[in-house]
Parts: sequence; C-alpha cells; structure tokens
Amino acid sequence: MAAELLASRPAESESTLVLTLSNPGARNAMHPDMYAAGIEAIDTAERDASIGAVVITGADNFFCAGGNLNRLLENRAKDPSVQAQSIDLLGEWIAALQASSKPVIAAVEGAAAGAGFSLALACDLIVAADDAKFVMSYARVGLTPDGGGSWFLARALPRQVATEVLIEGKPIGAQRLYDLGVVNRLVKPGAARDTAIAWADDLGKVSPNAKARIKGLIAAAGAQSLPEHLVAERDSFVASLHHRDGLEGITAFLEKRAPNYK
Repeated sequence: MAAELLASRPAESESTLVLTLSNPGARNAMHPDMYAAGIEAIDTAERDASIGAVVITGADNFFCAGGNLNRLLENRAKDPSVQAQSIDLLGEWIAALQASSKPVIAAVEGAAAGAGFSLALACDLIVAADDAKFVMSYARVGLTPDGGGSWFLARALPRQVATEVLIEGKPIGAQRLYDLGVVNRLVKPGAARDTAIAWADDLGKVSPNAKARIKGLIAAAGAQSLPEHLVAERDSFVASLHHRDGLEGITAFLEKRAPNYK
C-alpha cells in the first residue's frame, strides 16, 4: 500500500485537525507524497477558522520510522538533485509547521526515528507514550540529519546531549526527553493520540490571535537581543489589546464567562 498522510476531523474532537502518517508494512516511513500532503494540510488549517490546533500521529500505534533506506539506495543511482528536491520538500513541511498560527502537537507511540524524530521536534508540543523511543540514527548508516533535526536538538538540549543523540545515534527514551523538557506529557502506551486531541481541543479555545503572536515571539526570541525582544513584545501586546480577541477575552474574564473567539 502507498505511503500517505491522512487528514481527519475526529467526531470526538471540537476543533482539531488530525494528520496521520500511514505507510503500512514500513512503520510509517516517510515519503515525499506525505510532505506534499502535509504542506497542503497545514495551508488548509490556516484558512479554516474552525480548526484551532493540529495533531500529528502515526497509524498502528507507531509514529514514524524515518526515511525508507531502500528508496534512498534507489536515489543513489539518480542525479543528486532528486534527493535534494525530496529533502527540500520535507523542509517546506517543517517550515510550514513552524510558521503555522495554530499549535501543532505530536502524539508519539512506538518510536520516532530519523526524519520522524525531526517531524516531532518541529511540532510545538509533544505527547509521548512512556515506552516510546526517539532516535536520530543517521550517523549509524553514514548519513547526517534532515528535516531540521540538528537545528531543533541544538536548541532544545545542552550541546553535549545533542551531540550524544546525533552522533551516537542510539535510542533515547521518552522519559529522559521528558526530564530534559523536550517531551511535554508522558502517557500510558496507546493513550498518546487521545491525550493529544483532548489537549488540542483545549488549546483550540484560546484566542487565535494570541496563539499566532505567541508562536511568532517564541520563534523570534532566539535571534533577538533582549532589548529587541522587549520591543517586539510591546508591539504584540498593544496590537493584541486592540484586536477583537483582546476585547472578548478581557470582557469574558470580567463577566466570569468563557470567551467566544471568532
């Protein structure tokens, strides 16, 4: 069966788009068709006001095995531009997730390997089964990371730990990543998807304007000095105060009711 990214709006969900990596028989290994579908799905979510958050998960209780090594071997016989284009497409999906105004939650069961680990790191939040494994095994097969894996880990972990994960290429457990602050929530095996959807539904109730601006501030923080960031925070606060969401949020709080953002 073909590798694909399945998009759905679960009946039990209020405002969440669920994207499911599906590649039967290959532990949901990545494929360029998934990247293209992912870019389209995030674009659709951006234009749909009824979607408040996105969850990315894998079929059959397994997140993603990363790249398909057989396909990579086939690409060695082709012009290098073929593989470069595939990685660029993955990069576009990763960038789209980061640029999205909607919170994106990875729900990880089984394992997230290689580009699958990069994909999880590209999400804003991670829910993982407590027995899940994460691994950047590129170096073990003579390769180097793609999908932003080295970028995310270098920012999320101390340099020594990032070096261990990337060069040693051995699995790191969800518990250790939770202790390091990379994984947000640990759950029992089989509960990651439902937990992530419930969390996404809760986040869907937060001001869309505030969520988008906060994601932007977080993204900009690493490249700005404190004085620059203070100005960015000031401008965002003032704009949010004068946005309709600011009026609704403050009014709802003073009236002791739930806000109704539109």
